[in-house]
Amino acid sequence: MSASTPPRLLMVNAFIGTAGYKTLYQDLGYSVVTEWTERKAISLVRKTPPAVIVADFYHQTDFRDRLSNLESLLAAVQSAAATRVLVFYETAHEAVLDKVRARLRIDAALPLPVDEARLRATLQAWAEDAAPSA
Repeated sequence: MSASTPPRLLMVNAFIGTAGYKTLYQDLGYSVVTEWTERKAISLVRKTPPAVIVADFYHQTDFRDRLSNLESLLAAVQSAAATRVLVFYETAHEAVLDKVRARLRIDAALPLPVDEARLRATLQAWAEDAAPSA
């Protein structure tokens, strides 16, 4: 990545709530890409892994083989070691999130409503890590 290329942040939107942070992501220096479906997000991750993925996590009781909406995406990103994963979750889903985290890497998880200062600090640190060294 050249010094002029900002780190890419992929927003995977299951709920409109996460879209409200796009300006914050851009203010931190990220180039923001939005995907509305997990399948398209997985394809994008496989082609060109972003520096950061931000996604909503929720428990899906109607799936027999999965606990959440993100397991396929999380499985796809495990091999992209440089990609950081941040999820937003409802506190009611924390036990399920812990089960998923035991099997798949999630770098940070923030409960809703999101503490914006914590979100900013996490992404700021990751942006600095993703920046090319001089």
